[in-house]
Amino acid sequence: MPDVSLALGPGDAAEFIYEKGVVLARDGQEARLVEDTVRMYFTEATGLTADRVRRVGPETNRSGITRIQVGDPGHGDRHGDRAVAHALRAMREHEGRAGRRLVSRNHVVSIAGSSSGEPVPAPLTQGTNPSPDEGGYDVDTAADVLIVDNGLTHDYGAVPLLAHVQGDLHGTETDDQGNLLQYVGHGTFIAGLVAAVAPNTDITVRSTLNDAGAILESEFGERLFAAVDEHGWPDIISLSAGTSNGRVDGLLGVEGFMQELRGKRTLMVAAAGDNASATPFWPAAYASLPDFADAVLSVGALRSDGEFGACFSNHGAWVSAFAPGERLTSALTGFDAPVPYLYQHSTYDACRFGFGYACTCQYPRHTGALSEAGTPVKPDEVMFEGYAHWSGTSFAAALAAGMAAAYMTADKELAPRAVRDQLLTVNAAVAEMRGGHVLALIPPTWRPGAVVELGP
Repeated sequence: MPDVSLALGPGDAAEFIYEKGVVLARDGQEARLVEDTVRMYFTEATGLTADRVRRVGPETNRSGITRIQVGDPGHGDRHGDRAVAHALRAMREHEGRAGRRLVSRNHVVSIAGSSSGEPVPAPLTQGTNPSPDEGGYDVDTAADVLIVDNGLTHDYGAVPLLAHVQGDLHGTETDDQGNLLQYVGHGTFIAGLVAAVAPNTDITVRSTLNDAGAILESEFGERLFAAVDEHGWPDIISLSAGTSNGRVDGLLGVEGFMQELRGKRTLMVAAAGDNASATPFWPAAYASLPDFADAVLSVGALRSDGEFGACFSNHGAWVSAFAPGERLTSALTGFDAPVPYLYQHSTYDACRFGFGYACTCQYPRHTGALSEAGTPVKPDEVMFEGYAHWSGTSFAAALAAGMAAAYMTADKELAPRAVRDQLLTVNAAVAEMRGGHVLALIPPTWRPGAVVELGP
């Protein structure tokens, strides 16, 4: 996001990224209260300039929030923003009296938080994993799945598996040298997974996250509304993006959308994130809030064996279930002509999260353009010719969305949210995650892969 000044937070934990110099508040009276309170606090208690405090967002929008500038976005480095921290502190007393949050950072929501590593070319001869279910397509009974992600690659129509997929094309897919851009194919990959598990589906992909898979929270709610306004409320929303925010009460920027979702019949299946953390990751963690428990299914990732949690997967009581999420195989791009890709990040000598199996932190080995700070390196280049292996809770969530759609069409009496309960009570197996047992959703056509143990 080159045009937005960003900071890491909270403090040294750096669990999320947010916009510098800006906070969010609900429109109307609450936005005015935030403005006035922060301006007074800056005047009385800090050395910050109070005249910077002003609204910089629209007065009203579908999400019901306003951006308020509280500091200089160019001040300091990316390790925090004292103006935003002071603004949040200024509102604590008012929030205590109101009994709810009145102000928030403007977090970056991204698919990077739910896609572990980068894709790896896979031969077409191996087919997809999961392999396509043998069930047929029936226009009258097909489940309606909306994938909110980045757009489809231009040649997705060459894949028979994606015959019942439509939606937005990604647009620009390569850089000036013809190399595939990072995260291009993410939405196509997810569509292939859903279609493999649930052939009796009408799948629509919306390019909500086309800017390298990242968007500000202040815009995210608006984009979610736009996706359903254009498509209509579907049976199932597959969402593989989010952020943590250090809180347990959701994202202010998507509050309006989630409240509207609550009153619909749609089931949201959301990725739990790839930070190897127990910190709630939103919107997936709405599954743990009583008001949204029936409307959201949050999904973490299992290893290639399907028996244990993947090293990168977020975890905790707010994760509803886990599905396979390592080295899945689906459509990417390159069906028309092979397309090169330069790796952006290097693999590690050992698992970043302390696990001892052959995880995606380490294999397959490659050197990336961005990982060797200060030292020029030649990044590894690969060619994509159709299929790819990819890992992440992004793709575990796609499998769960496909299972929900398949379950719904198999039992034509089931509503989307009733499917959630059926999956978790009837269809779930058990896996192990960090020493505890968790519910596991295993698609019938998914094939476990070999897992090489490296040590304890």
